[in-house]
Amino acid sequence: MEIGDKLPEFLGLDQDGNEVKLSDFQGKKLVLYIYPRDSTPGCTNEACNLRDNYQSMLDKGYAVVGVSIQSAESHKKFIAKYNLPFPLIADTDKKLVETLGAYGEKKMYGKTTMGTFRTTFVTDENGVITEIFRPKQIKVKEHAQQILGSEA
Repeated sequence: MEIGDKLPEFLGLDQDGNEVKLSDFQGKKLVLYIYPRDSTPGCTNEACNLRDNYQSMLDKGYAVVGVSIQSAESHKKFIAKYNLPFPLIADTDKKLVETLGAYGEKKMYGKTTMGTFRTTFVTDENGVITEIFRPKQIKVKEHAQQILGSEA
């Protein structure tokens, strides 16, 4: 997926098994953030930064949805532990992350593994991607400010 592309209509199922569709966010800008794992330090910092700035994001017309390949059960615990106000999609079949190009080979400590790339897609009110934050660009402790700052 690149800037100018439209996100897929069906995004997945959230932590409660509810369908999350792009059309649910018609008229809002969507922040779809993909993260590797619930309750890991970087992912927790990113989720909490988005939580702490959630009201500012809502005030500017954004909706926020997180996505990782963990189970709905894992997401429920993550949401409860950190009081996250936004839904998390349980993309256990990796369909969405693969469609978005946010899953593939990763090299860490000389080892190659398959994994999720921390990536954020920001859309306009019609679901068209206006900005993509790639793994090396994302600062987990100030990601909301990166997103909101890009609007200025």
